[in-house]
Amino acid sequence: MGETEITFFEDLIRDKDWSSLRHELEDMDPILIAEIIDELPEQDDIILFRLLPREQAKNTFQYLPHEKQEQIIEGLAKNVNRVAGLLNDLDPDDRTAFFEELPGNITQRLIQLLSPEERLIATRLLGYPEHSIGRLMTPEFVAVKPDFTVEQALKHIRMYGRDSETLNLIYVVDDNWKLIDDIRIREIILADPGQHVRDLMDEHFVSLYAFDDQEVAIRVFQDQDRIALPVLDSEGLLLGIVTVDDVMDVVEEETTEDFHKFGSFQAAIVNPLKARIFFLYQKRILWLIVLVFMNVFSGAALATFEGVIQSAVSLVFFLPLLIGSGGNAGAQSATLMIRSLAIGDVETKDWFRLLGREFLVSFLLGVTMAAGVSLIASVRAPQYIVVVAATMILAVMSGSLIGMITPFIFTKLKLDPATASAPLITSIADISGVVIYFSIASWYMGL
Repeated sequence: MGETEITFFEDLIRDKDWSSLRHELEDMDPILIAEIIDELPEQDDIILFRLLPREQAKNTFQYLPHEKQEQIIEGLAKNVNRVAGLLNDLDPDDRTAFFEELPGNITQRLIQLLSPEERLIATRLLGYPEHSIGRLMTPEFVAVKPDFTVEQALKHIRMYGRDSETLNLIYVVDDNWKLIDDIRIREIILADPGQHVRDLMDEHFVSLYAFDDQEVAIRVFQDQDRIALPVLDSEGLLLGIVTVDDVMDVVEEETTEDFHKFGSFQAAIVNPLKARIFFLYQKRILWLIVLVFMNVFSGAALATFEGVIQSAVSLVFFLPLLIGSGGNAGAQSATLMIRSLAIGDVETKDWFRLLGREFLVSFLLGVTMAAGVSLIASVRAPQYIVVVAATMILAVMSGSLIGMITPFIFTKLKLDPATASAPLITSIADISGVVIYFSIASWYMGL
């Protein structure tokens, strides 16, 4: 949202031109309204939010950053009815996500503003472990009984489907609410009105369990290509559903978290423009200090081969190129392994098989890159072509194998494999690259 648009809304608020302001907001997308509110100065943002109609306010609230959501709630605190209406109108899964970020005492106070029905839903959702599927699910779905006729089922859907998260799938439950099947709405619409729901059932469905980790939901959605999945308890009772948009939010959070870890951040940083300077410093300094001390080993390795370097100074020209190639190969390999481990394509038991494959792939990569660097060496230092080419092959192979093995080691130690970050792997590859390079040079020169 540009400064001109923000200034325009600030001017309308300053001039108290409420009719023009309402007119501007009337047909605006909730996402754009949320962007405007986020950019407006304090107090102006609350004024604009107060002017939104009930439905528009509900849709806009879920797109606001958490800090802004808290600010809006605080600003509306004098109007208890408005706060209660907003919280009651929010979808249960969006409301749960908001409550999770608040201090416990504030959450409890806000829960008391909910209607008895919504309060029951909120406390049940908040009772599931953090990062569990139970925290993602919504109880807004449509279920029918197997002895319903198609005509009865359609009447039931029309009556209760308005508030459902999705109507693509209709769930079939018994008298105890145990899930029996799910049926696509298309099949019900096209069926004969006199048919019974049980006639449309195949009793084959895919489900999730409320206490499973959210990553389970990600894998199941990827494998099953569904837009919604039912959530059951340990006895098979239907508790709610999880939709693909909720899972995609989790995927984005997991990807962001892994990205920051892979770059050697201690924790995900929300926004580097808004975060405090000391916070940014605190989250980055530890890994950088660790890597500084690791790079001391590179210096020690160079010092060990000081005689070789003095005898052939031209070898230093190729040093950044060779160890950089090893580090890049290691980072590539680590990225592939971390992603594969995260989405379940590979498991720790596969590491030996993958080691053999990575050995062959890295050898081919090393040979190809050695051919390229040999052309450079033929112009710069033709007498050392063998040293440079052999080092390139071994550096790429060692870097690749280090990059592949390290995430498996972290996984085996019950640590997040994303912590096997690029700078760490690059530093290890650098040290091994220096040792390989000057060891080969020393052997070749007979020193």
